[in-house]
Amino acid sequence: MSRINSNVPSMIAQRVNASSNRMLSGTLEKLSTGYRINRGSDDPAGLIISENLRGEIKGINAAIGNAQRAEQVMNIAEGGLQEISNMLVEVQSLVGQTANEAGVSAEEREANQLQIDNILSSIDRIANSVSFQGTKLLNGNYDYTLSGNYTAASGFSDVTVNSVKLSDSAGANRSVTVTVVQSAQTARAGLLLSGGALENGGSGTVTFEVAGTRGAQQFSFASGTSQPDIPNAINAFTEALGVSATVCGTSVRVDSTGFGSESFVRMREIANANPATNFISSTVGGAVVGDLRRVGRDATVNINGVVAVARGLSARVALDGFDVSVSLIGAGGASFNTANGTRSFYVTGGGAAFTLAPDVSLASKVSLGIETVTSTNLGTSGTGFLSELKSGGSANVQNGNLTKAQEILDLATKQVSSLRGRLGAFTKNVVGSTINSLGVTLENTTAAESAIRDTDFAAETASMTRNQILVQASTQALALSNSAPQSVLSLMRG
Repeated sequence: MSRINSNVPSMIAQRVNASSNRMLSGTLEKLSTGYRINRGSDDPAGLIISENLRGEIKGINAAIGNAQRAEQVMNIAEGGLQEISNMLVEVQSLVGQTANEAGVSAEEREANQLQIDNILSSIDRIANSVSFQGTKLLNGNYDYTLSGNYTAASGFSDVTVNSVKLSDSAGANRSVTVTVVQSAQTARAGLLLSGGALENGGSGTVTFEVAGTRGAQQFSFASGTSQPDIPNAINAFTEALGVSATVCGTSVRVDSTGFGSESFVRMREIANANPATNFISSTVGGAVVGDLRRVGRDATVNINGVVAVARGLSARVALDGFDVSVSLIGAGGASFNTANGTRSFYVTGGGAAFTLAPDVSLASKVSLGIETVTSTNLGTSGTGFLSELKSGGSANVQNGNLTKAQEILDLATKQVSSLRGRLGAFTKNVVGSTINSLGVTLENTTAAESAIRDTDFAAETASMTRNQILVQASTQALALSNSAPQSVLSLMRG
């Protein structure tokens, strides 16, 4: 070293020492914070990915919280429904006891009616009190609101919207168009008569068995029985048989009271004083036989162009985000139970909506309708409503129609059970599976974010040891390089 104005080795040692100190400082920062990326300069691409993953993790945590909240809401609602179901069973017991007419006194009937009134009041109270954070759950608050042709005047005995996704935009609605491709029919058989009477050649009595979905009964008609007397005799047992009879031209027509493939009529000759003569036929003017069984026909219905699952007059379409069931009025002026009959209505709002995905969008929303379960809403316009079992109602147990009371109770019990089943299925198959799926997603996303952003302590500790040695070495080199120019003084001695 013969030049002292520019100490290049010292400059190199300073640069290396500064670099080593920066690396040591960075290593110490990573070890102290636990993060490999503390600023954008540490890993620009990794920082971008890490921040995106952090946002996803927050969204997943929010979705899990939403799903758990939805589960709590459903559990509270089902708890109320379970109690209502128990009370319906109690009403069923009271109606059954009162139906034992000869063994029940007037005072006992009155006491039973008092209990029924109290139970129905309790059902209404539960329906109007079960709530979550002040929001009522069973009073129709989460039922869907409809507009258009959906009432009995439009040909529907019942319309139930179980689930429909609606946009958050103002005035959003969902159109529902119900088209009858093939009408539902009752089971039908008949007796072919002549001359306005059952003419058996003057040979005496004919005994028929008439059977329907509710039971069977034998009827004996003498030769010459007038046409109107036959349906009168059969209709006296309509409630017991599930069939009704009417005069039709020169014949007597026997129809099931219900529609669809589960309804049937069977007519059979048991005894005939004139074996050569038969009267039973499936059509007016058709061939006569001794035994005939006819089955009704289910409706074929399209809802929004989708073929519905039909059962008698009832039809349902269940798709993702669209679950609607309807029941048609079978006959009458308002009915559209005819081929190509169509009605349209709109779902304009309502439903219990939950967001069960990390992002907020229509696709991430699930919606569930919770119908009103008060006594004035359990039942249908065709069968009757549970409130009709109250004192003064047409189905009360003191002087009302107990058969009708039984039918209403059966329907109300099915409606509550069906709603409980839907809530249970929603809790298990939608909410439960969502929580499980999101939990796995959260684990994997967190692991991915951790791999990018978190400090690997083993690697950083090794790096720290290396950087410490480099700092010490560069410091020593700097000291040596700074002392090297002093050797020039030896040239100046002597």
